[in-house]
Amino acid sequence: MKLFGTRNPAPPSLPAPSPQGDGAVQEAVPSADMAEMSFLDHLEELRWRLIKGLSGILVSTILCSFFSKWIIDHILLGPAKPDFFMYRLFGVEAKPLELLNRTITGQFFAHLGTILFVGVIIGAPVFIYQLWKFVEPGLYPHEKQGMRFAAAFATGFFILGVMFGYLIITPLALQFFANYTISEQIINQFDITKYFSMITTWALGVGILFELPVIVYFLAKLGILSGQILRKGRRYALIVVLILGAIFTPPDPISQVLVAVPLFLLYELSIHIASFVDRRREEQLRQALYS
Repeated sequence: MKLFGTRNPAPPSLPAPSPQGDGAVQEAVPSADMAEMSFLDHLEELRWRLIKGLSGILVSTILCSFFSKWIIDHILLGPAKPDFFMYRLFGVEAKPLELLNRTITGQFFAHLGTILFVGVIIGAPVFIYQLWKFVEPGLYPHEKQGMRFAAAFATGFFILGVMFGYLIITPLALQFFANYTISEQIINQFDITKYFSMITTWALGVGILFELPVIVYFLAKLGILSGQILRKGRRYALIVVLILGAIFTPPDPISQVLVAVPLFLLYELSIHIASFVDRRREEQLRQALYS
């Protein structure tokens, strides 16, 4: 892998005979007509990719503003209603939440914050795509396939994590805190700014946690992690996912297990991904030795 965004000149690639003498051709090197980019050129390219990625988020946020009423009523306020469909799936007799606005600007900033939150989620694939287009020119052909896999799965796992946080953690946590009382004289009434911030924290937090396989893939490509290291750390990983489950869920064992189980499965998936990268690296080294 070359420097990100680099287009280095290279001598014309010539067919190299294979060890079997069947005229097989070695993998082609990058084209010779690509001009070398300076460090400032890299920064300029990165700047424009970031601008395009953030523009995608801005456009999606503007589009969401036209449907803000529907988004707030049906998506963000959905878990606060006792007829939310996930409560029926869980078999939970939900209690309606009483939401209050306690500040002058509370509803205004809650409105803006939720629109931005949904816009970031919808525009995230555009941002990831622009980062991929910055990295792509610096890769050899055999590296691009793996990076396409990583970019696609980074988007997929992020969206999957956000959905898990919204559909699983959010309703369970809300009902736990809505029914938790230390005295009958105290009525649970939730401020809307706290309500919206907690929903975004649970959804985005789990979305980031679900990026574990993608992060492991990059670290394995860099040689920092390996499948063997991850296997040895399995017992510690179990403790970590249980702690994360306790942080991102209310303090009841059912919710903690609901978060810890998928996180541990993602860790197991990360072991297989790192092992796959290790095998590919060993195969490439053998080919380089015998070529």
